[in-house]
Amino acid sequence: MSTHAMSPIEVSPARRTRHAGDAARFVVPLGRLCIVLIFLLSVPGLFSSKTIAMAASQGVPMASIAVPAAGFLELVGALLVLVGFHARLGAWLLVLFLVPVTLAMHPFWNVTDPGMHEVQQIMFMKNVAILGGALLIAYFGAGPVSVDQRMPAAR
Repeated sequence: MSTHAMSPIEVSPARRTRHAGDAARFVVPLGRLCIVLIFLLSVPGLFSSKTIAMAASQGVPMASIAVPAAGFLELVGALLVLVGFHARLGAWLLVLFLVPVTLAMHPFWNVTDPGMHEVQQIMFMKNVAILGGALLIAYFGAGPVSVDQRMPAAR
């Protein structure tokens, strides 16, 4: 046994674990909210004729069906991730939404106008970053403070 006394700046493992648990109560749900907020705010637009027409102009096949279907996928995925109920499934739904949307709607490599090229490249990379977050949730799950955490079979 060590007779070493803890210095004032050292934190016991029990205390460190308790503080990590306290932080998880706020940080993890906040993180899930941050990642799905963009989806929740954009869902209504996917049911508008303007967005459907824009998608059709980008060459999206059957845009009048595909765009609202994407909106449904986006909404269900975002809600599942947000509340942490079958969050892995919700994250895969977001991946299923993001991949075709990113490729179809933000093909910066085809844009010749320098300003629009930059905008589309930023939008593309934003989606790639969100895709990375969705893939992490698909792998690791909702984390603490979630419905999934309370359901042993979902872990």
